[in-house]
Amino acid sequence: MSVQEYLDKHMLSRKIEDAVNAAVRAKTSDPVLFIANHMKKAVSSVITKVKARQILDSRGIPTVEVDLHTNKGVFRASVPSGDSSGTYEAIELRDGDKGMYLGNSVAKAVKNINEKISEALIGMDPKLQGQIDQAMIDLDKTEKKNELGANAILAVSIAACKAGAAEKEVPLCKHLSDLSGRANMVLPVPAFTVLSGGKHASNTFAIQEIMILPIGASRFEEALQWGSETYHHLKAVITEKNGGLGCNVGEDGGLAPDISSLKEGLELVKEAINRTGYSDKIKIAIDVAATNFCIGTKYDLDINCPDKSGQNFKSADDMIEMYKELCDEYPIVSIEDPFDKEDWEHTKFFSSLGICQVVGDDLLMSNSKRVERAIQESSCNALLLKVNQIGTVTEAIEVVKMARDAQWGVVTSHRCGETEDSFISDLSVGLATGVIKAGAPCRGERTMKYNQLLRIEEELGDQALYAGEDWKLSL
Repeated sequence: MSVQEYLDKHMLSRKIEDAVNAAVRAKTSDPVLFIANHMKKAVSSVITKVKARQILDSRGIPTVEVDLHTNKGVFRASVPSGDSSGTYEAIELRDGDKGMYLGNSVAKAVKNINEKISEALIGMDPKLQGQIDQAMIDLDKTEKKNELGANAILAVSIAACKAGAAEKEVPLCKHLSDLSGRANMVLPVPAFTVLSGGKHASNTFAIQEIMILPIGASRFEEALQWGSETYHHLKAVITEKNGGLGCNVGEDGGLAPDISSLKEGLELVKEAINRTGYSDKIKIAIDVAATNFCIGTKYDLDINCPDKSGQNFKSADDMIEMYKELCDEYPIVSIEDPFDKEDWEHTKFFSSLGICQVVGDDLLMSNSKRVERAIQESSCNALLLKVNQIGTVTEAIEVVKMARDAQWGVVTSHRCGETEDSFISDLSVGLATGVIKAGAPCRGERTMKYNQLLRIEEELGDQALYAGEDWKLSL
């Protein structure tokens, strides 16, 4: 194609003339810069290059990072990963070569982006998120994305979403709101991890997390303050009881002392909340992750205590009674994965009691088919949204719509292996999920998400709306 043919095809001669006339009218002191900026706005952006690399997540395990280039700039995204991949979630592609990062390297996923996905997407409009995601799904040709890898596809999907927002000249959260068809954006209530156990810590506590929700705050900035203060009060409470060694932290930043029971952990958190002076404004949530200590149909809450494990099993009915008693005694408003991931019956029964919100994580794995079944059977009443379990931004939006249509709550969630990417912050605001679970108010990869929410609240100004007491639905 000749220069003249290129100019004619894109009508650049007229656009250049318009840019020059605009510079003259504006009486700009730097006409070259003015014309360059004018032309950037006048010419539609397209994807020109997609480049991937292997980086490390917060656990020192490889993951995928992508730079997506358009004629408006370079847009970077990286993806997190969890402790393990569930049967029903999209496949995270790893190399399996034990000689490289103990089998965890992602060179194949990186190669798939650089050689296959890049070629398929060059020339596409970054604003068309659905078309970009569908192009990658079509290229993969598998239900669980095991050909290209969900980690490869998602990294590109997020980077494209950022590029689409830049092309529209709107904040990322606004672009996501537009993609979802929502009329309003809502700052989520942060579910701060304050105590860690289970697979996230090397202590005796079988329960994965105890979290606090500052639902009584008036703004996100205030909620973050309360969360930080509670965290540090809890550190002092544990130090007073166990000494400084009791303040080790888990993978998501939660404090990780040796705790003999869930009740003991709740007592520690309750004392910390009382010390803040916000007792009636901060609620508690628990991520039980019961699958991790389910043996057959029984639950071993002492599984991390070598001298006690196997001596005191609880049945599912026993667990229900324990939850009922704890919800009566403590301000617990949400329990995640109270039973094994395949125990639909007891999850449904517990949810029907209406004691608290029941969140499906391992039960659902953000899988649309599992979510549909749970909706039909009334198995739980909230979705834990982990975007890397789905694999694209578009599919994440769709599963949130399913949950919302069923009048469910939605919790946007991080993973234990996180990166410096704060995409889920914008996602939680744009989709108005009501709650974000991003770990403790410490560790850079966790605070990055919370700090981004501060910026979003500041940018929205008078239009900023904090979910607060309406955290379940944020309608």
